[in-house]
Amino acid sequence: MSIVDKVKEMLGGHADKAKGAVDKAGDMVDKKTGGKYADKVDMGQDKAREFIDGPRPEPRDPGTPPPS
Repeated sequence: MSIVDKVKEMLGGHADKAKGAVDKAGDMVDKKTGGKYADKVDMGQDKAREFIDGPRPEPRDPGTPPPS
């Protein structure tokens, strides 16, 4: 299981909280930089939201070995 799959699995039912954190982090970056990189921050926020909304891996049985 890749790190991306692990992150998606951890998000589970917390997608709304994760999106809120993405928005808050982006707003903080905009504030600290005076909005200088707002377009890039917005693009990063959009990509992060797409990742959060993406398909989740199926939980596997703990007794099964991880895929290679």
